[in-house]
Amino acid sequence: MRKFFIPKLTVFIAVFGLMLTGCSNSSKNTATTPTPTSTPAATSEPTNEPVEVATVEITDIHGTVTVPVNPKNVVALDNRTFETLADWGIELAAVPKGVMPGDSSYVSDASVQDIGNHSEPNLEIIAAVDPELVIVGQRFASYYEDIKALVPNAAVIDLNFDVSAESGTPGDNLVNGLKNSTIALGQIFDKNEEALQLVADFEKSIEDAKSAYNGTDTVISVVVSGGEIGFSAPHSGRVWGPMYEIFGWGSALEVDGSTSDHQGDDISVEAIAQSNPDWIFVLDRDAAISSINDAVPAMDVINNSPALQNTTAVTKGQIVYAPNDTYTNESIQTYVELFENLASTLAQ
Repeated sequence: MRKFFIPKLTVFIAVFGLMLTGCSNSSKNTATTPTPTSTPAATSEPTNEPVEVATVEITDIHGTVTVPVNPKNVVALDNRTFETLADWGIELAAVPKGVMPGDSSYVSDASVQDIGNHSEPNLEIIAAVDPELVIVGQRFASYYEDIKALVPNAAVIDLNFDVSAESGTPGDNLVNGLKNSTIALGQIFDKNEEALQLVADFEKSIEDAKSAYNGTDTVISVVVSGGEIGFSAPHSGRVWGPMYEIFGWGSALEVDGSTSDHQGDDISVEAIAQSNPDWIFVLDRDAAISSINDAVPAMDVINNSPALQNTTAVTKGQIVYAPNDTYTNESIQTYVELFENLASTLAQ
């Protein structure tokens, strides 16, 4: 089981008294350089004194990393971070455009380098942009050591967290992982208030979705890909799995040997129908992948499945679809949107 990371802040005060304010649960040490008593004339020789830089200490799953505040030439590889960084106006030097939402501002920006997807990434591009910070996570977590070796002078942080059933607490891991990574990004990019607001919105959406569930209705979660319906199992299934723990959902179907396969487990639609769920929760994988131009929308697949038409969920219209870009955008904002939708729909 991987451990969670909880960032703590260490601040170095610049020559003129610059101070970075961290979150209330952070510890900080400060050191002040005396202000010069006189200003050198314009014709004076440079003093060559080092310039103090504000930094923050982030504890990720590998240990503690010292990161400059507002770093230059940032590379982001974690799908859970792109929307947050874009909303905050953070410039990025390189990203994996092939596994990002097509409408991301980073994808359309030609000045942002594309390192390719996680199957065959061009990691040399990371070195070429000479980053001060590389944000690793999720699909690119396995390249952590390679990236550290490639850019030894950069800060490399791994914001990944374990939401597998094997972790024992996938729901808690998802909630705490999103909150902690958001706080860490806020500290790094001097967006502490914005980060705390995102966390507050996230926590409220969780409470609202919990309150809306009656505790007895049964649920089936699925992934639709290539026109096929795959089973997204409780605790381990893609996106939906951890939510069974978070919200206490009762599953209409239990399957031995279930996985976190990105297309869902190969369980027959007939078996799903026979379980007669009260609710069906759907992830449309293809809707998030811009390269699939002829994808069949998940709603059409569900509506045109003869086996599902007599289930309680379909006859009552009790179906919830995750936001279309969820598969490539598992940001805290995406989960807020999804949980708010769950809350409003379940409460009807």
